[in-house]
Amino acid sequence: MSRLKGKYALITGGTSGIGLETARQFIAEGATVAITGRSQSGLDAAGKALGDVLLLRSDAGDIDQQQTLAQQLASHWPRLDVLYINAGDVTHLPLQEWDEQSYRRLMDINLTGPFFLIQALLPLLADPASIILCGSVSAHIGLPLSSVYAASKAGLLSLARTLSGELHPRGIRVNGLSPGPTETPALGKLGLKEEDEQALRDDIRALVPIGRMGTPLELAKAAVFLASDESAFMVGAELQIDGGVGNL
Repeated sequence: MSRLKGKYALITGGTSGIGLETARQFIAEGATVAITGRSQSGLDAAGKALGDVLLLRSDAGDIDQQQTLAQQLASHWPRLDVLYINAGDVTHLPLQEWDEQSYRRLMDINLTGPFFLIQALLPLLADPASIILCGSVSAHIGLPLSSVYAASKAGLLSLARTLSGELHPRGIRVNGLSPGPTETPALGKLGLKEEDEQALRDDIRALVPIGRMGTPLELAKAAVFLASDESAFMVGAELQIDGGVGNL
C-alpha cells in the first residue's frame, strides 16, 4: 500500500487507542511517522509496537512545549505533510463537580494546545499539506456529563473551518474527524466513579443506531483518507465516523 508514500506525518497522542492504530496504518501506507505522548513508558511501548517511528515526548496541554515540539520535528524532518491532532482529555463530570483548574487543563489539552501547535508548525508545513483535527460527535449531541469536553471539541471543529479559510492559499487543508463511541482505553479514563462510568457506557450504547461501538481501525482508515491526496477536495469539512449517532 502506498497512499501516503513520501509523506511526513505527525500524530499527537499516538501511544494508544485511535492514535496508535492510525500510526500503524500511516506506516503501512508508506508514511514516515512521528508520534507524541506525555509518558516515556507509553512512548517506548508504542515504539516497540510500531517499529520505525519517531518518538517525541510532549504534553499537549503545555503551551510552551508546542514550540519545542515544532523545533524538535524540524531538526529531524525537511517538512511536514500531515498533522493529526489526536491527543485529548476525555474527562466527563457533572456540572457541579468541575473546578477552574480541571476546566482549564482540559481546554489546554483539547483546544488551546492544538491551536498553538498549528501556529508553531506553520513554517514546516508543506504545500500541499493536510491537518486533521480530532473532534467528537459529542459536539453535536446533548450527552450528559460531557459539557466541557463537548465544548472543547466544538471549538476544535470550528478551527477546522476558520483555519481552512486562512490557510488554504498556502495549500494547507484543515478538516475535522469526529469519532462516535469507540472502544479505546480512554473509556476507562473519564474520571468518573464506577457507577457513573457504567451509566455513561449504557447511555452511549443506547445512542448508537447500529448497536455497537466503533473500533480504532475504523477511525484510522478514515484518517488515512483525510491524510491522503484522495481527500484533496475536502476543505474545512467534518467527517463523522459515529455509527449514525450524529444523525439522530
